Amino acid sequence: MTRRQANVFGVSAAAAIAVCSLSIGQDAQVGFKDTPMLPGGKWHVHDGDRPRPRVITPGTCSTQQEPGQPPSDATVLFDGKDLSHWRGRRGRPAEWNVEDGAMVIKPGAGEISSAEEFGDCQLHLEFAAPVPARGRDQGRGNSGVMFFGRYEIQVLDSFENVTYADGQAAAIYGQYPPLVNASRPAGQWQSYDIIFTAPRFKPDQSLESPAYVTMLHNGVLVHNHAAVIGAMAYRAVGKYTAHGPKGPIVLQDHGNPVRFRNIWVREISNEH
Repeated sequence: MTRRQANVFGVSAAAAIAVCSLSIGQDAQVGFKDTPMLPGGKWHVHDGDRPRPRVITPGTCSTQQEPGQPPSDATVLFDGKDLSHWRGRRGRPAEWNVEDGAMVIKPGAGEISSAEEFGDCQLHLEFAAPVPARGRDQGRGNSGVMFFGRYEIQVLDSFENVTYADGQAAAIYGQYPPLVNASRPAGQWQSYDIIFTAPRFKPDQSLESPAYVTMLHNGVLVHNHAAVIGAMAYRAVGKYTAHGPKGPIVLQDHGNPVRFRNIWVREISNEH
């Protein structure tokens, strides 16, 4: 490289650095006011005054050996230690068992309900069907998770176990089968990640908008913004009855010692 080329290169490099510095300086003052207004008339496109999302620490993935960590803004309903976030029949202490970091259904003890109540939310839970696998159809690894104690996602051992489609694992019970059967064998940990939008009711108690469910079973999409028909019903079509904006999360006892671990909830705000 000649001296002249070196000088030219030095000038070019300096100019590039200056441009980059200028860009960084401009980026430090993020935002515009001369861009079009977004629908709703509150914010411009790329509006510098628009509030930034709050910062959280994301969770980690589970393995068969260890549960993952929840996001930093989650409400942890079960961390492997005790049932302090759950209530049993008539508000009494939950009577299920806690064994090796999991809570286990105690057949006959009845369903348990979260002490906290939730509306629109993201729910994560992990479950494992009993081993060895016994029974068939609805009699094998049966439980369920219910939002507001009435909108049910079925828990079942559906690995090589045939039952009615809207009653298998990950079904919106009695309404929609999952898009696919993503079940693992009995004894292996499985995950449900459910985005639940609560129903809305008008002042006259009639339905304004239904509940919606988007769901992943073992990381696979099985419901995509499915409109829930109504409350869970057995051998009937579910209907809506007006209720408040929040309710408990309920886990069912169907007489099978299903295990649960790593249960957490994030409340969802629709403010943008």
